[in-house]
Amino acid sequence: MNEQRIRWDDLQIVWAIADTGTLSGAGRRLGISHATVFRRLTDMEERLGVALFERSRTGYSPSPAGEDLAAVANRVETDIVAAERRLAGKDLKLSGSIRVTTTDTLFTGLLAPIFSDFRSNYPEISLEVVISNQIHSLSKREADIAIRPTRNPPETLIGRRVGDIALAVYGQRVKWQTERRPLSITDLSEQPWVGPDVHMGDTTLEKWMSEGGRAAQCHYRVDTMHGMQVAARGGSGITVLPCYLGDADPQLVRLSEPVPALTTELWILTHPDLRHVTRIRRFMDEVGERLRQT
Repeated sequence: MNEQRIRWDDLQIVWAIADTGTLSGAGRRLGISHATVFRRLTDMEERLGVALFERSRTGYSPSPAGEDLAAVANRVETDIVAAERRLAGKDLKLSGSIRVTTTDTLFTGLLAPIFSDFRSNYPEISLEVVISNQIHSLSKREADIAIRPTRNPPETLIGRRVGDIALAVYGQRVKWQTERRPLSITDLSEQPWVGPDVHMGDTTLEKWMSEGGRAAQCHYRVDTMHGMQVAARGGSGITVLPCYLGDADPQLVRLSEPVPALTTELWILTHPDLRHVTRIRRFMDEVGERLRQT
């Protein structure tokens, strides 16, 4: 009877294989080797007396029993993460760690000195900064706080709008320094453009680029704002950048007024279960205030 008991480690293995479809993918998810995943799956199936997956050249597909266990694992993981959040919410000390996710441009252009000052003021709080242009889940504790430009903050999170991010058109200074500025967007539309790649995920900027003939003049696309900045700095074309980034670059010059259609709200967000954690609340208050003053 005891040999057939299902352990949490068993559920993690089943869930990882079901979710990734391969042993190697499950191993990367769990931080163990391909061989270890195979050995633990084989041991589990022998112990339970049931096949949990169907093997094929394309990967591993869960059997009905495997689907059942994967669903159980998903529910258990959700309960565990929720319990962790509730326990973290009882933490009243100004110590511990805060995991913050933000974009590369926000970190280099605005947040790095603010974070440095926060660390100096609260040396017992460790900051873990996830610099990524991909959204990390605050519900699954991939991060505690998100600082992101967004026009639609998730309804499942709480926080505050700390300002607006203005965007304008920039070009290489040595090429444009003799031109009278600001220029109209219409005057600039026939220039070569550096634009956003679709993988950047900024649909508003993509739509704006498609208007007024700008997309037809865009033969150079990059999937990050930093990449677009470097390309424009090298003279590959004009581009749209956040003003806090473009204005601070001595090799670039602002060619237009900020574009109202591209203005984006800046939010600092956390999960509702963490709102009473002292270090989280202090970070959001102080960093949020600094951003409002920027």
